[in-house]
Amino acid sequence: MQTDFQVEVEQLLNKSVYPLNESNDLYPLFKRIGNARIVMLGEASHGTHEFYTWRSEITKRLIRQKGFNFIAVEGDWPDCYSINRFIKGYDPTNAWNILKQFERWPTWMWSNWEILALSEWLAQHNGTLQRKHRVGFYGLDVYSLWESLEQIRTYLQRVDPSSLPSAEKAFRCFEPYKEDEGRSYAHATQMVPKICEDEVVQMLQKIQHRLPTYDHDFENAFNVEQNALVAVNAERYYRSMLVGGANSWNVRDGHMIETLQRLLDFHGPHSRAIVWAHNTHVGDARYTDMAGDGMFNIGELARKNFPDEVVLVGFGSAKGSVIAGRNWGAPMQKMNVPQAKAGSWEDLMHNTKYENKILISADVEHPLLVDNEIGHRAIGVVYNPMFEQYGNYVPSILPLRYDAFIHIDETMALHPIPMQADQHEVPETFPFGV
Repeated sequence: MQTDFQVEVEQLLNKSVYPLNESNDLYPLFKRIGNARIVMLGEASHGTHEFYTWRSEITKRLIRQKGFNFIAVEGDWPDCYSINRFIKGYDPTNAWNILKQFERWPTWMWSNWEILALSEWLAQHNGTLQRKHRVGFYGLDVYSLWESLEQIRTYLQRVDPSSLPSAEKAFRCFEPYKEDEGRSYAHATQMVPKICEDEVVQMLQKIQHRLPTYDHDFENAFNVEQNALVAVNAERYYRSMLVGGANSWNVRDGHMIETLQRLLDFHGPHSRAIVWAHNTHVGDARYTDMAGDGMFNIGELARKNFPDEVVLVGFGSAKGSVIAGRNWGAPMQKMNVPQAKAGSWEDLMHNTKYENKILISADVEHPLLVDNEIGHRAIGVVYNPMFEQYGNYVPSILPLRYDAFIHIDETMALHPIPMQADQHEVPETFPFGV
């Protein structure tokens, strides 16, 4: 039975939502986006078809109609850079071959048919543009320590052999800890706090000093510097894992905002960015219980660093199916997503008019909605539907957490490209592996 509070909230929402059935229905969202420089598109899970397809549709329109320059996603830099090279015409292969190379679990996040379709569209779109105006695709995450070190070694062998010893030294320092993705490195730093910190910092400094000489392919020079930055921040991330609390999460999202700033600078003073990441990264952490734990995220930091230039868009659904794993490194599987918890944002949106809808936050600045935290579902790459009511709902003030929210009432699972995933230990980042 609904409470008086729930009934009143639903009445307010009924006055404010817009139907979402086709691309033209995105008009209220694009009106809200206006001239924003950064648009962040969230997702309530890493394995839902509609979140990817609606983000793709919004992304295409932002590129075509508003001239956005690049997409930055919650993915590893080396893997995403291979997509970037393909869609810009540097790599003569095809999208299928590129995505088949994504081997780090959870592979389905970016190796899926939905991203394949977007990659092919981007390649076709870029084919009509001059090279300097082509749209890019980049990864924001910090997990790719060994892949980034390997890319640095390969690049320096070809371009700057005199700087190769610094990269070899860093690689040798981390090599004993490779098998468990840095978990043993985190434990080793309890005895020797800065095992490899000096090596990666010196490598980054060496590359930055030599960067002006790497002028044969300017974007590849930026790529090698970014891989060195990944190594520096990955080392910080692994050191922070055993400290507990918000430390490792904040290192990760701090790296994301640093990478986003670097990409904006690289593309010029008038560049514009589209970000794809989980709601827990995109939605302003100040309006969730994350803030009480000392956690911040890229959505909050972007609003602080780029006042009035950022639009945050959250996504959610009431029920459906999803691709996830029972535990970290487990085989991916299709799982049922149960009907949303009574009284949650997803439940409230389900009970309002229209099956699929857009909510513009500025339309609902009512004390009832901005003074109360309500549970908001978050499904990560690790998921168990049987237990979701005990840990998958983030208390949130939704109209302050996002500038807009897209609700797809019933969703279906993403379509992964089949492959064998590497098995790795779980990074100690967040309760549901987002």
